[in-house]
Parts: sequence; C-alpha cells; structure tokens
Amino acid sequence: MLNTLSGRFLILTTVFVMLAEVLIFVPSIARFRVDYLNDRLERAQIASLALLADDMLETDLEAELLRNAQVFNIVLRRDEMRQLMLSSPIPEPIAETYDLRDAGAVMLIRDALIRLFTPENQIVRVIGVPTLDAGRLIEVTMETAPLRMAMIDYGLRVLLLSAVISVFTAVLLFVAVQRVLVRPIKGVVRYMKRYAAAPEDARGIIQPHAGVVELREAEEALQMLQIELTQLLKQRERMAQLGGAVAKVSHDLRNILTSAQLFTDRIEAIEDPRVRRLAPKLVGSITRAVTLCESTLAFGRAEEPPPALRLVGLAAIAEDVIESERLAAGNGEVVLENAVPSSLQLRADPEQLYRVLLNLVRNARQAIEATRRPGTVTLSAREDDEAWWIEIADTGPGLPAKARENLFTPFRGGVRAGGAGLGLAISAELLRGHGGRLDLVRTGEAGTVFAICLPRAASIADVAEA
Repeated sequence: MLNTLSGRFLILTTVFVMLAEVLIFVPSIARFRVDYLNDRLERAQIASLALLADDMLETDLEAELLRNAQVFNIVLRRDEMRQLMLSSPIPEPIAETYDLRDAGAVMLIRDALIRLFTPENQIVRVIGVPTLDAGRLIEVTMETAPLRMAMIDYGLRVLLLSAVISVFTAVLLFVAVQRVLVRPIKGVVRYMKRYAAAPEDARGIIQPHAGVVELREAEEALQMLQIELTQLLKQRERMAQLGGAVAKVSHDLRNILTSAQLFTDRIEAIEDPRVRRLAPKLVGSITRAVTLCESTLAFGRAEEPPPALRLVGLAAIAEDVIESERLAAGNGEVVLENAVPSSLQLRADPEQLYRVLLNLVRNARQAIEATRRPGTVTLSAREDDEAWWIEIADTGPGLPAKARENLFTPFRGGVRAGGAGLGLAISAELLRGHGGRLDLVRTGEAGTVFAICLPRAASIADVAEA
C-alpha cells in the first residue's frame, strides 16, 4: 500500500489536511479563549445587576452569584467611578491582567498558547466592556484551571473532528485518484506488457482514450513510439532475412569463383596472344568478385569473437603488415615505412589489430598505385597518459568527397574501383570492441592520415574511477 501511487496520495492527503487543521487550530483556540473570558464577563455583569436592584444582599446569595459566574470579584465602572460590586476572598495574588478591549490578534494567540502550555492554576484579572453599554468597563478576577481544561477539551474535539475530516477527504481523493489516474496508468502498463510480449501484433498498440489531457498525451506518445518500433522491427527482420540470403549467395558464389580462379591460372599459361592479353583482365575481375564475397561474409558474421586483450609489442605487428604489403606491391613504386618505436607496447588483440592495420596500409598502398606515381606509406605510433595513438599516413591523392561522407558506412564507403566498401567499416567495428576508435585526421592532395586511438584503461570501471 505504501509503495503505490494511490496509497502514498492517501497518506499525503491526510498529513496535509491535518497540517491545515493545525494552522487553523491556533487562531481558533485563541478565539475560544476570548469567548470563554467574555462569557465570564457577561455572567459577572448579570450577577452585578442583582446588587444594583438591591443594595443589600445576603452573604450566601452573594457567594452563590460569584460561584455561578466562576469569579472571585466583580468591579463595574459605569461613570468615572469604579465600584466593587461583588467580592470574595482571593486565594493567592493576581498573576496576570488581560485587557480584552484593545488586544490584537497576535497578542490573543500568544496568550492562548501560553495558557494552554501552563499547567499551574493562577489567579488572573480580566477587563472588558459590558454588554449593551451597561458601563464603561467590567473587571473580574478568576482562576485559570477551568479555562485551561475547557481549552484542552475544545482542542481535543477539534483534533478529532480534523482527523475525521482528513480521513474522509483522503478516502474521497483516494477513490478519485484510483479512477482518474491509477486506473488509466494501469491500462497503459497493460498495453506496454502486451506489446512487449508480441511487438509484431498490431492489437498490442495502444488506442488513446484517456480523458485527462496529460494522460492522453502520454498515450499518444506511446502509440507513436509503438508504431515506429513495430515498423523498425519489421524492417530489421526483413534486413536480417536479406542478410542471411546474401550471405548464402555470397558463400556459394565464392566457391564457384574460387573454382573459376583455378581455371584462369591455367588460361594464363596458354601462348595465344589474345588469351594472354585478356587473361589478366579476367583474373582481375574474378579476384575482385572473390574479395567482395569474402568481405560480405566477414561483415555479416555475427559471431565475431570479442577481442582477447593483452600487452603486445606493436613494432612486430607493424613489421608483419609492412612485409606483407611489400610482397604485394612488388614493383617498388610504393615505399612502405615502419616508424613504430621498438619498445612501444599496447593493450590489444594482436590478430584483430593486425587485420585493422593491414586493411589501412593496403588501402593506402592501392590508392598510391592507382595514380601510377611513386609514393610513401608510413606507419607510426606514440603514447600519452590516456591512450595509444597509431597513425597511417600516405602521400596518395586523398579521398573523394563521396567517400568522406560515407567513410565508415558498409557498402558505401568504398574508394577503389571494385572495392566493397567494407574494410573501413569492419576496422572501425573491431576498434570499438577494443574501446577505441578510428578517425580520419586529414585528407587532400598532400595525402591522407588515419589515426587509431586505443585507451590505456583496462575497463570502463577504470575510466569511471579515474
């Protein structure tokens, strides 16, 4: 109950109503005290009328009049002279004098609170104005114990009434909140659960019907979200099916092209001039088709293992990449330089890092070879307190604008004719698995520079602690 919206609303309503009643109680108890004292003054005035009718009253009658008025003495001032109308012995000295003729609200509240929290019985003098202009003032002396008991009794009755009003109000608000807020919210939650169980079922999409403006806006927002998410899930399902079909086709096509590649190796050995002239073009086309199939299969693999991070020497990995590309270059027009410090170690998966570096260096080499001019590809590295940085710089022609716009987008970021546009996308994905990133630093007629950033922190928790 305490953890529900309606339950907490019930408790808060009761508390707030009681707080409001407490704020009302303070001036009301002060008003009760004034009424009590005025009532004693009126009784005293009535008792004094008996003396005005008969100057000589018996002692017993005078005592009875004072007891009925619950006072000890009565002083009446009709003109300029104060007259002691009725009197009896005062058991102790007068402790306070209260003049009700010019008392302000703050003073009355203060006096009421002091009396309420003063348990001792005291004798006080009370001064007021007689009713019906029967004199200029009337003054009585009285005990405070009956006044305090009456104030306590009145306060308890007000407190009880306040509690009843609070509970009654809270119950009404509880029922109202249940019908106006809680029930519609539970309906929204049911729609969300139903939709989560079967997002492809259109019946699970909420139909806004709430009368409260805010709840209706929430239902409409949820409806739009569910519609968009359903469409996205359908599109993703179609893309997954299409990806599976493409992977199967690419797998079979790769096998077929591999067999064709074996036949082209034999065709190259034929002495016919026309065959020797056309065979390289055929071999190149088949090779590009095989590469496209292999790249598509590599990108579509969902079971790419997470990187096995460990400290490795970067210089050895860079040297393997450079040597592999030197063999592929062959003609010597492209100079490949390894400028990685021999002592530099970083935390990475050596196999995945090799694939990334090989892809970037190969792209740079092929870009220079496409210009048919000499050029240089430099692989360098450095480190700072937060990360390791690896740069692959070339003196090639730079990247075209279209390639820069879709640089890391699969099948769209290709630069080389016949390329699949998957190399940079796969490389960026592998580096994200390391917690790093791949950035294009600059590109232009002077060449292109890619930078790899690998964080030194071993985990996300290490970054948070830092």
